[in-house]
Amino acid sequence: MTCSRKRRGAWRSCRRRPPDRRAPVQPERLLALLALLVLTSACGTLPDGHGWGEDATAAPGWQRVRESAWQAARNPRVWAPLAAAALLQVDDWDRDIADWAREETPLFGSAHDAARWSDRLRTASVIAFHASALATPSGATAGEWFPNKLRGYAVDASAIVATTGLTQFLKRAAGRERPNGADDESFPSGHTAVAAVHSRLAALNLRHIDMRPGARRALGLGLDAMTIGTSWARVEAGWHYPSDTLVSASLGAFFAEFSDAAFLGAGREPVARVSFGLLPGGGSLQFAWQF
Repeated sequence: MTCSRKRRGAWRSCRRRPPDRRAPVQPERLLALLALLVLTSACGTLPDGHGWGEDATAAPGWQRVRESAWQAARNPRVWAPLAAAALLQVDDWDRDIADWAREETPLFGSAHDAARWSDRLRTASVIAFHASALATPSGATAGEWFPNKLRGYAVDASAIVATTGLTQFLKRAAGRERPNGADDESFPSGHTAVAAVHSRLAALNLRHIDMRPGARRALGLGLDAMTIGTSWARVEAGWHYPSDTLVSASLGAFFAEFSDAAFLGAGREPVARVSFGLLPGGGSLQFAWQF
């Protein structure tokens, strides 16, 4: 606050200084990354000689569909948010956290800024997905590149449509009132679902791009941060309960993993494995996560 006082007089005028807001990160800056990745990585083929999207199929067979669905369900990005959402129902923790976040706004400072950041992070995840999809090597010539790219995009688009469609259906079916009382479309979170499916698809696409493992890991963490940031921003803005966003994150991750494994023809090993075994006098549980 800045104040001015007349040298001889009793009055004093004060003018409130506008809040010092740091300029938010512009999602459009990711367009520069898109151009760089496209120029350096988009041409060529995968290590097996195929282009991204070349092995995409609309009829993978029921066995592959079942295996892909089970593989996706075992991914920690799918079951862990669901488990957390269920845990939050104990002793009304879900509502308590939502009320605290809306009143204190510890991360974004205000509900308005939280809502704005949720929009920006969602947009950033969409841009990151398109950047990664265009950067995947889909063929050495235009005659190979375009059809392969279209097939790959069609598979990823199916995951996006399934996620958003189910989210809207659940909103109408659940009819949960938002924490701020605006309407009854709190469950699940559309913003988080969109960010989750786009961010996870982008992370899966990164596996087809030639880069150092450390760089791929760092980019993957950044993509996860987009989903987490969008999720918390919606809670802090007062539009959702934590369980709303956790379920949405699970939905987006599931459809991304399932579509990629079932229809894209990636042929990767499951990223998560859970195995049980019997031992004398007890048993064993083994968990492995490849990332």
